[in-house]
Amino acid sequence: MTTTTECLRLESITAGYGKVPVISGIDLRLNTGDTVAVVGANGAGKTTLLRAIMGEIPTRQGSVTFGSHPLADLPTYRRCKLGIGYVPEGRQLFPDMSVRENLEMGAARESSTERTRRITEVLRIFPKLEPLVHGRCGLLSGGEQQMVAIARALMGKPKLLLLDEPSTGLAPKIISELYATLSGLLKSGLTILVVEQNARAALRFAQRAVVVEQGKITVTGSSSELLADPRMVEAYMGMAGMHVS
Repeated sequence: MTTTTECLRLESITAGYGKVPVISGIDLRLNTGDTVAVVGANGAGKTTLLRAIMGEIPTRQGSVTFGSHPLADLPTYRRCKLGIGYVPEGRQLFPDMSVRENLEMGAARESSTERTRRITEVLRIFPKLEPLVHGRCGLLSGGEQQMVAIARALMGKPKLLLLDEPSTGLAPKIISELYATLSGLLKSGLTILVVEQNARAALRFAQRAVVVEQGKITVTGSSSELLADPRMVEAYMGMAGMHVS
């Protein structure tokens, strides 16, 4: 009999910027190995949710627990050290540094030998990066840069991977390849929470999904249920859905 282990629990999370709450009363649970998509319109609060999990903005109410660890007051780097990997919107790479140097930043506290070993591992996951490893990140295509951003997060050996709008600006073929690679990572027991405006791509990848509207979760269910819901198709899979074959 297989037992499930809770990976992430959000309880009544309220967070925002300044005095303005952007998300309110968010409850969400992920078990180890889950894939969950967070979909919704631009400005609905999806990125704010990830930033609250990472401690980039404070939570005003509620709690975030990772495994057995309450995350209250822990800085972002401590959350990464516990095993949370984060791929922010816009990738936030160092364009004048090489691919290898960017990857090393994901395991900066490890020994040189260990960093080299981990780079070898992530290049097996993203073989297209191997011939580019000594080139400048700023010269890469959008798809190649997104691979570097995900690979950098994987350098920290995360148990939970958070992805913020990974398909933005990418061609349909690249989006499909990217999500196929992410699916392959699940064999190791990695848990993935992905925020996407491209609802169709995210729902085809994830097992479960939540819809965020005006800072609140308004719909939850299996991805197959949401993909079959005409209201979801009309609201979130119009133009975004046309980008994925």
